[in-house]
Amino acid sequence: MPRGSSPKRERQYEHIKQSAKDRGESEKRAKEIAARTVNKERARAGESKTASKSSTEDMSSSRRGGQRSHSGSQGPTYDQLYAEAQRRNIHGRSTMDKSELKRALGGS
Repeated sequence: MPRGSSPKRERQYEHIKQSAKDRGESEKRAKEIAARTVNKERARAGESKTASKSSTEDMSSSRRGGQRSHSGSQGPTYDQLYAEAQRRNIHGRSTMDKSELKRALGGS
C-alpha cells in the first residue's frame, strides 16, 4: 500500500488479498489483484494524485465483480481490449467490435 493510505484502504487491501488467496491465487498474484483493486477505488474516490481514464470512467471493481459472480466471466471489457489493441498498434481497431478485437489480439 502507498504511504499515507487510509486505514479503510488498508483493510480493503487485506480483505481482497485474503479472498484471492482463498480462491487459490498465489501470494504474488493475490497482492497484485488487491493493489490494483484498491488503487482503482482510490482513483475513483479522488484519493490519488493521478488516475487513468479506465480507472475513473469504467464501472467500479466491486460492481464488475458482482456482475461476474452472477453471470460468469465475460473476459476483458471492450475498453480494455481497445486499449490493448491501441498499445499493440493494431490497424482498423476503431471499427472493430468486441469479438473482432479479441480475434485481432489473439483471443478466441
